[in-house]
Amino acid sequence: MNIGIVCYPTFGGSGVLATELGKALADKGHIVHFITYQQPVRLTGFRANIFYHEVRVPTYPLFDYPPYESALASTMVDVVKNNGLDLLHVHYAIPHASSAYMAKQILKKENKYVPVITTLHGTDITLVGRDKTYAPVVAFSINQSDAITAVSANLKEETYRTFNIEKDIQVIHNFVDVRRFGKKPIDAFRKVIAPNNEKIVLHASNFRKIKRIADVVYIFKKLNEVIPSKLLFVGDGPERPMAEELCRELDLCDDIRFVGKQQDMEEIFAIADLFLLPSEYESFGLSALEAMAGGAPVVATNVGGLPEIITQGVNGYMAKVGDVEQMGNYAIDILKDEETFQRFKTNARAQAEKFDIANIVPQYEKLYEGLYEGFCRKTAKVCD
Repeated sequence: MNIGIVCYPTFGGSGVLATELGKALADKGHIVHFITYQQPVRLTGFRANIFYHEVRVPTYPLFDYPPYESALASTMVDVVKNNGLDLLHVHYAIPHASSAYMAKQILKKENKYVPVITTLHGTDITLVGRDKTYAPVVAFSINQSDAITAVSANLKEETYRTFNIEKDIQVIHNFVDVRRFGKKPIDAFRKVIAPNNEKIVLHASNFRKIKRIADVVYIFKKLNEVIPSKLLFVGDGPERPMAEELCRELDLCDDIRFVGKQQDMEEIFAIADLFLLPSEYESFGLSALEAMAGGAPVVATNVGGLPEIITQGVNGYMAKVGDVEQMGNYAIDILKDEETFQRFKTNARAQAEKFDIANIVPQYEKLYEGLYEGFCRKTAKVCD
């Protein structure tokens, strides 16, 4: 099939999932067109059947804020018309679903029809979508989509609670490439981080308040008092300065390292012994799943979609939001002895395999094929 994928090109979960999905579809022979304002960070290497179309937004003194949504809709129209796309798959409701609706109406005037799939990822519903400024547009554009998917059952329920959605939402979970993230650790890399064979604890995120970065530091402090450990912070964002200052206040700078944004996360997950994710909310927790694929158990909060991937006491633990004392105890429990640690590692990998890319991508293909065939019948279009 000839598929258009619209996403944010950043390190966030929606952009990562969309990019990895496009790459996997291309590997299976589909032609994939990415439409966004810059090349996605995970879109590396050359693939003959992947194309990237940059959304250009001209700046004029007339506009205080460049009209990205209009430029995106126009680019979608152009890519559909000139590349014969079979469907558009947009990730994150704002502004992609609303722009896709506009593009679809423009194309309809020219007797060109293209179905639109919207995948909801989390904050487009739980944060941005609840803002009264955007809520009517979010609800309308979701309902105008030809198919809707959510990355977790929890997000599906949240969407129905938040908006008057008139259509069925299909749950297709986030996925991980187990072969890619199941690499053996590089001993030299590990030695640099933990020269005295300390345990390596990892947190990776966009450092927003919802991630509760301070809680990561406090959990690590409790763990480090009992089990010698090192903490790696991967990523960047508004809460990083606060976290760095907190590390200085608690005299933890020698044991905590901030490494910024990283593309080759599989090398980092491979050396991690434990992953911390004490967020206020996670629609799914893709970073936790990637850590589990690398063999790292997870200590997290019992929120959102995390219970769909973490089994309490088996491949990790969950606690109430803000309960750093309990999460610290859970971290100690996992790492207290080698036998317990190895059992959690094995179980984490086994859980990740359930969400392997080979199991999830066919669900999208089935959705595409059913939607496209139905659309052909509806519009009397001849399907190939």
